[in-house]
Amino acid sequence: MLICLLKEKPYLCLLNDRLMAQNTLADFIQEHLKDDVRKLALEAGKYPDTDIKEALRQIAGRQRIEEKVPTWYANKEILLPDHLPLEQCSSELTARYKASLLSGDTLTDLTGGLGIDCSFLAEGFRSVTYVERQAELCQLARHNFEVLGLSYILVKEGDGVNYLQDMTPCDCIFLDPARRDGQGKKTVVLEDCEPDITSIKNLLLEKAPNIMIKLSPMLDVTAALRSLGQVKAMYILAVRNECKELVAVLSRDFTGETTIYCVNLHKENPAQEFSFTFGQEHIAECQWATSLKKYLYEPNSAVMKAGAFRTLSSLFEVEKLHPNSHLYTSDRYEAAFPGRIFRIKEWCTINQVRQCASLKGVTQANVAVRNFPLSAEELKKRLKLKDGGENYLFGTTTYDNQKVLICTKKAE
Repeated sequence: MLICLLKEKPYLCLLNDRLMAQNTLADFIQEHLKDDVRKLALEAGKYPDTDIKEALRQIAGRQRIEEKVPTWYANKEILLPDHLPLEQCSSELTARYKASLLSGDTLTDLTGGLGIDCSFLAEGFRSVTYVERQAELCQLARHNFEVLGLSYILVKEGDGVNYLQDMTPCDCIFLDPARRDGQGKKTVVLEDCEPDITSIKNLLLEKAPNIMIKLSPMLDVTAALRSLGQVKAMYILAVRNECKELVAVLSRDFTGETTIYCVNLHKENPAQEFSFTFGQEHIAECQWATSLKKYLYEPNSAVMKAGAFRTLSSLFEVEKLHPNSHLYTSDRYEAAFPGRIFRIKEWCTINQVRQCASLKGVTQANVAVRNFPLSAEELKKRLKLKDGGENYLFGTTTYDNQKVLICTKKAE
């Protein structure tokens, strides 16, 4: 079998049936998939019949996507580019979630990149167009879509904004603006991304009634909504409690208040989902804790990013420890709370550590701080604790401004 993506770029040939089956590049990649790439590079002389530069690129790329995009990793025929497109690409968890939000007849991805989002979004559409200005990424996309069984995706080489000018209207447009400036430095200001969505928003909505935009997790949500307008929904996507991306969904005829969806995705467990509007947050009544009760609640990172602190207290009947601590307590177990739940064993002020029975003899704990004068590392050092174990220790400030340590274990 011979797969050659570009005749002028023979390094993109993955399989070459002029070589014996045992010596193919694909076999070499699979054989050395778990190897240290740097060590393998130093041993290049041992493999004179192998395109070692391409092999190293594919091995390094596959190692980077093993956990991030397992479906692509499992496909031995997938080809990967250099480091930067892999750095910005979506994880499979976030790509699948975005795909669950959209469906229709026609989709256009104006910033194709590596094509991971496009490959998952495509499952909900009859006709899909992928647009990318880098020739090599286009060639890789054609190959990868084919081996993934997505050959109906039409690959167009060219600038996405230029393509937008004359494109046939479709049901949905997807964009993932580049978040680096001309010097290669990361940028999170919406207007500094490429393309600048704010300057082409009206044209986008002329061409499609629904627009999905992947944005940096560092972007200020309120500022993004103000800059974009007509955002029907804003999704804050976290993976295993680490905020990964914002996803804005614009609708041509939408004039109401944006619904904010806080989503914490897990590979093994169901996603935690919580939604609200800033209008609801403004009028929500926040209950304040005058004492620590049986349970302690820590919002997940998506909720923290959204700032839905009053709404949490109102909806889940939990009491907030302090305006700036963002921890909650209750006597009743609120299983649906979007975050982690702990059973409080004991608490003490920072000056009463020696009297805290729950800390006596403890050498290991998971330490976190919220509105506390010491960092987690400083607190661990002061208490001579190592990371890990079943104990969870929170340093925080209570409603009466006491600096306290709360000793907990995860609630069942």
